Amino acid sequence: MKHLNKITFTLAALALSMGASHAQGKWSGLVKVSEKTEETKKDTEKTKKEKIKKFEDLIDNTAIKSKGLFNTYHVADKYYMEIPDSLLHRDMLVVTRFTQTPVGLKEYRSQYGGEMINDQLWQWQRHQNTIFLRVPSYAYMASGNSDIHQALANSNAMPILAAFEIKAFNEGGKNYLIDVTDFYNGEIPGMQMPENLKKTYKLAGIDAARSYIDTIKAFPTNIEVRTVKTFKSPDLPADKTVGAMTFGLNTSMVLLPKTAMQPRYDNQRIGYFANRKMDFGANDQKVTAKAFIQRWRLEPSDAEAYARGELVTPKKQIVYYIDPATPKKWVPYLIEGVNDWNTAFEAAGFKNAIVGKEAPSPQEDPEFSTEDARYSVIRYFASETENAYGPRISDPRSGEIIESHIGWYHNVMSLLRNWFFVQTAAIHEGARGAKLSDEQMGQLIRFVSSHEVGHTLGLLHNFGSSSAYDVDSLRSPAFTEKYGTAPSIMDYARFNYVAQPGDGIKNIYPKIGEYDRYAIDFGYRYMPHLSPEQDASWWERHIQEKIKNPVYYYGKQGSMDPRAQSEDLGNDAVKASDYGIANLKYILPNLEKWTFDKDDNLSSTKELYLEVMRQYRRYVNHVVANIGAMTEDVKTMGEKGAVFNYVPKDKQQAAVAFINRQVFQTPTWLLDSTLMSRVDYGIMVNKVVEMQNQVLTSLLETYGFARMLDDEFKNGNKAYKVTDLLNDLEAQIFNSPVNDVFSRGLQRAYVDRLGVLLKLDKPVQETIYAASGLTPYNPNLSDMRIIMHSALNQVEKRIAKAAKRASNFEQEHYNDLLNRITQIKKINK
Repeated sequence: MKHLNKITFTLAALALSMGASHAQGKWSGLVKVSEKTEETKKDTEKTKKEKIKKFEDLIDNTAIKSKGLFNTYHVADKYYMEIPDSLLHRDMLVVTRFTQTPVGLKEYRSQYGGEMINDQLWQWQRHQNTIFLRVPSYAYMASGNSDIHQALANSNAMPILAAFEIKAFNEGGKNYLIDVTDFYNGEIPGMQMPENLKKTYKLAGIDAARSYIDTIKAFPTNIEVRTVKTFKSPDLPADKTVGAMTFGLNTSMVLLPKTAMQPRYDNQRIGYFANRKMDFGANDQKVTAKAFIQRWRLEPSDAEAYARGELVTPKKQIVYYIDPATPKKWVPYLIEGVNDWNTAFEAAGFKNAIVGKEAPSPQEDPEFSTEDARYSVIRYFASETENAYGPRISDPRSGEIIESHIGWYHNVMSLLRNWFFVQTAAIHEGARGAKLSDEQMGQLIRFVSSHEVGHTLGLLHNFGSSSAYDVDSLRSPAFTEKYGTAPSIMDYARFNYVAQPGDGIKNIYPKIGEYDRYAIDFGYRYMPHLSPEQDASWWERHIQEKIKNPVYYYGKQGSMDPRAQSEDLGNDAVKASDYGIANLKYILPNLEKWTFDKDDNLSSTKELYLEVMRQYRRYVNHVVANIGAMTEDVKTMGEKGAVFNYVPKDKQQAAVAFINRQVFQTPTWLLDSTLMSRVDYGIMVNKVVEMQNQVLTSLLETYGFARMLDDEFKNGNKAYKVTDLLNDLEAQIFNSPVNDVFSRGLQRAYVDRLGVLLKLDKPVQETIYAASGLTPYNPNLSDMRIIMHSALNQVEKRIAKAAKRASNFEQEHYNDLLNRITQIKKINK
């Protein structure tokens, strides 16, 4: 840690300078003192002295005492904390969570006991006979040996959150007793109930008569405060006659390390959550944005053996406890999902770095609490929500992860069952049946558990990982057994939908892969001999070499790069989606047979029918994303080659051909007559019509056109142009016979869409979302309107020609289209 002093955290320096002032009693600038007569001053001092009582007068033999970080006392209706002088100016991380919530809440991540409300940083400071609670910030820093520290300190005063009179001294005046009753009973500034919850249910102030402190318990490095708070509300989720909502809350205050962990700088080629900062010291001519990745503090128990390249255990394991509320049969699988990460930590030189454990029983450890911020827990929520999530709480000074509470919703199993069925039932008998076996469901839980634990280790989604594997490799038993479905479990590469019946594929799950080992190595390799800047340079050289291999590619969430998509597999979206649709065509006629339950009222059959349609749309969307798209390969100035490239023309043409073949040629296989007679009450045909319209609209949108015009300027005839797209779509949509509702609907949709595009006249300005595909354009200055006029004239001629040889009903249809075109032209004169 000898190089840590090269990173200077501004407010830490500010706190130290303030501490020196405290010792000399010179904090006169904090409190404005009005001018008084000497007599008044003496009276005031006398009053202050009278307020400070002897410790024994307040904390008598009836006090309920809890020893720990701060000793705490419960006397009658009062709660006190005894703050040691040695802990003044120390950073403390404060986390508040729900312990209980009212029934029926419908606010995302503000519904269930165990979910986090907020977190904050606190420092306790003394000024004369007052203890101030301040909130430090580490958003600004000055790295290296910059002389700007004092200027930063001067403009970063910590706000005062609360003030407490010192009620008594203890330990020879070294400890300060304060009354925290009103503070914890009220709404703590900056730690209030979530704003979305307040707004939805019109929560008013706390009703003091129906609110109270339940317990305050002290532990060696933390204090846990449990409260019950009742808010007046006219808009209750359940029983509206009560007029109030009562919540159980737990606020943990955890002492942060005196010496912050050495930070590791973020690198854009590996996906980590990061603490963002503005660095005033890295460049003396401008402010530089920096980021420290979020990671646990892992240090080798044997530094010499570690340096020799041996696998060693860490000084302190990463431990996740399984919520005691979790159904027992799922506990082993959740634990396996945690322990699976040990293979990745071996890449960073650690063995047995992480472990999942059952939470101790009250008999084993009466002090254990799932709300205690010292413990990381997989919390189980009795919820109909189909989800799970993996947050983490980190030290803002360094990015060190302090703890995590993974949220596991009971109904995520319904989501897993549906995905598993529609993606693998064609090749895997274990996916069939009215209900999955416990072993099968357990393996799905293990997979999701590993994914969410990855987030709590600091890893972001890597939606580009699955693009590393050749599509046909996913049909190989040997390849999938060794590599799974993608190089990273942090992708949304669910299950192997590419493999076909007869391929003999056994391993159909994602698993921790080569990218995950590489990412954990980056985050957790122990290199204390390097300063943070030297460390960043070393990793940059290492990453530049690795990134040549596609298994190490990181595709960020929200990118327009078609390699970085959710729920996809393989390096060829057209081929993978064709395979996926072939499996859906095999599954659909067998759906009821494979999920038969004589007592079911067909609700599950309908649910899975709709899930098949949703999965089909995912495959289509994977292909659509390639049209008018750009890839992005992050590079430094020292690296040669393009960062941005348009998807090649032949790949875009193949994508449009797929859409014409799989979407605009009516997918009648989706409309299984036997199945519809069982579950369809007249909505399925319309769903297909709407789906075709939505796909057409997504192809004919201005953001993509703007990029295609840009591609044409940069690459000429090598580009797939807007006119190419329109011609290819028109040829498919208007060459088809108009003998059904689908083809007629598509033709109307095409004409109407051209009309909409012609009417657009408001420029779209550039925003931060442009890099995600919301490309700016100005319809009044670009060629788009001319191209749309030309396309409209072209299709008008085609329709007029077709109308001459059409039958009566077809002629009516064509005449309707011609009338629409006439109206569009009239509006856009």
